Amino acid sequence: MAKTKIAYFCQSCGYESPKWLGKCPACQSWNTMVEEVLEKANASVPAWKASPASSVRANKPVQVADITVKEEHRLLTPDKEFNRVLGGGIVAGSLVLIGGEPGIGKSTLMLQLALNMPGIKVLYVSGEESDHQIKMRAERLTTVGSGQLAVGSNNKSEIEHPKSEIGSDCYILTETSTQNIFKQIEELQPDLVVIDSIQTLHSAHVESTPGSVSQVRECTAELLRFAKETSTPVFLIGHITKDGMIAGPKILEHMVDTVLQFEGDRHHVYRILRTIKNRFGSASELGIYEMLGEGLREVSNPSEILLSQRDEPLSGITISATLEGMRPMLIETQALVSTSAYGTPQRTATGFDTKRMSMLLAVLEKRCGFRLGAKDVFLNITGGIRVEDPAIDLGLAAAIISSHEDIPIPAKTCFAGEIGLSGEIRAVNRVEQRIAEAQKLGFEQIFISKYNMPSGAKDKNRLDLSRYTIDVKVVGRIEEVFGLLFG
Repeated sequence: MAKTKIAYFCQSCGYESPKWLGKCPACQSWNTMVEEVLEKANASVPAWKASPASSVRANKPVQVADITVKEEHRLLTPDKEFNRVLGGGIVAGSLVLIGGEPGIGKSTLMLQLALNMPGIKVLYVSGEESDHQIKMRAERLTTVGSGQLAVGSNNKSEIEHPKSEIGSDCYILTETSTQNIFKQIEELQPDLVVIDSIQTLHSAHVESTPGSVSQVRECTAELLRFAKETSTPVFLIGHITKDGMIAGPKILEHMVDTVLQFEGDRHHVYRILRTIKNRFGSASELGIYEMLGEGLREVSNPSEILLSQRDEPLSGITISATLEGMRPMLIETQALVSTSAYGTPQRTATGFDTKRMSMLLAVLEKRCGFRLGAKDVFLNITGGIRVEDPAIDLGLAAAIISSHEDIPIPAKTCFAGEIGLSGEIRAVNRVEQRIAEAQKLGFEQIFISKYNMPSGAKDKNRLDLSRYTIDVKVVGRIEEVFGLLFG
């Protein structure tokens, strides 16, 4: 009998070592090496489809000019937000990893997607819930129907279908062994596979417990091989750690084609599906959902939910135009400036970089003469989202001064500009989309940088303001903005 092989793996990065080490040589983490059994003495190497070795043809190097590229066909889902995040639909043979906090709605999103795809045979593999539990959740989700998600669509896979047909092509399998899962896949021949979740699967080739570094890596490798050889898309639901990172070795994120992060607060109704990695599209797209009792509803116009409806003007509130991927959005930025009750003033920002807030406060005090050194300053981006776009600098600065002077800013005013250290308003990218979004939502004026207006008369990038009905205020320094707003 062969000897059982034992190795040590780093829980942080997946580094393998034949002996125990106090410090991982790869990620420099201490006390992260754990012992795992790699192979049983009598275990056979699993394969999702047995094939003789003689039929395997070795690949040979090919010149780039000789490679033929076929037209890419994507599988469109009834959920337009999901299609946007994936870069235009599901790519055949892709491996997609979806992570998020417990109870945020990962399983709900994937089950709702599996139920509302008529004509597409979907296998939903669950290692965490029984088939009765999934059936109860499916009955609750089918009250939404794909017709509500696909109003106005011309795609064949997005055509409305009656409630009786919802879930007719969805098959449920409660199994954790990859060998049994692949056996059922060979019999069913599904068009789409959903694994809930990757941390619950185990392979007979590795003896360690499910969720360990070696098990997660081996199960993902088997699913990756299956997806690429059969051109069947596979979705993996993954757990996250207390730090918000996807559980398991970091190599898990490198192996998959796309990594999606499902974010949001369980105490609020809105959820954000964000792209972290995407080999088939943009890695900065974002989809917004609303969690209802009947499931997740896609939000086609996020600007309307991120802007609060106010009956009277309030100081410290401005509207800024930002971009998430290719999507322009208007967000509400709030600021509160008050006299510090303690010796050290407090500086707190929610949804915004605290260091950048300190830079804006230094510019306002140095270039504009506002005494904010002894003031408590609190910033907030409404809606629970986090924004890293520097184009909201001008809106945040205006909100700070509005709260400091207790003078409300007109409700139909929008801002899009980056503030430099010398107080200049710097140009931002794709300003035309920001102006168009503000105009579509009924805003009367928007402040932009004069550097978005090239001086050359024949410049191809020159911004044509004649096609906009909104009043575009072109400014060069922050003092000009405050002069126009506060006089």
